[in-house]
Amino acid sequence: MPPAPANHYATLGLHRHCTADQIRAAYRILAKQHHPDRHPGSPVASTLIQEINAAYEILSHAECRAAYDQQLDAGEKSRRAPLRTAPAERNVSQEVRLRIDELLRGTTLEVRVNDPGNLNGPETYPLVIPPETAPGTRFRIAREAPFAGGFILIKACVKPDFRFKVRGSDLRYDLKLKPERAAQGGTETIRGATGTMLRVPIPRGVARGQIIHLVGEGLPQARGGRGDLLVRVTYRPEVRITRSTGRG
Repeated sequence: MPPAPANHYATLGLHRHCTADQIRAAYRILAKQHHPDRHPGSPVASTLIQEINAAYEILSHAECRAAYDQQLDAGEKSRRAPLRTAPAERNVSQEVRLRIDELLRGTTLEVRVNDPGNLNGPETYPLVIPPETAPGTRFRIAREAPFAGGFILIKACVKPDFRFKVRGSDLRYDLKLKPERAAQGGTETIRGATGTMLRVPIPRGVARGQIIHLVGEGLPQARGGRGDLLVRVTYRPEVRITRSTGRG
């Protein structure tokens, strides 16, 4: 049986059906992280950057990628028969909770699998989270021998945030005002999900609990674009209690 080709998708932490933009984003993040200048004298870093460059060289060109995918398909067909006995045992599922800024700007993680059935020890794989990753996105990392043919299935979830509450692809933010500000109206400034300052228009005489939509300032959506930032106005009405001077 011919040896299986190197898994360039796994090297970049991507799944088989990733887009060209995801390939470029993953390469930029990994090339910067593992550049030899950041790890002088490290043979591991030198080998890894060579693998990253080789993977990008193949996957960044449409014709080379198509030929490589055919190689993967051929190797998968040749290994399919023995895998029928117990394919489920080769797969591992896990959720990863990401900060809002990590979903928006992207990040690189390390996936470590401690499987007692692997006598070679723990498995370690890079996982690249591309910029503008929507909550619920699933990543698939191909496992190495002795579990070749299996995958690590990872679902991206949102980590709880003290400033924002998640509502699907929308974010909710509670804006506390003074009663005088609510009565007069005007403009308030808040820090958005990306860290930039956003202007919130406050209508004159705004009601408690009223929602002000900041379009496109929420979380990434699976089909592109971003949800909204829902700013909920809160304030405490002024209550004065005085002693009555009249006689009952």
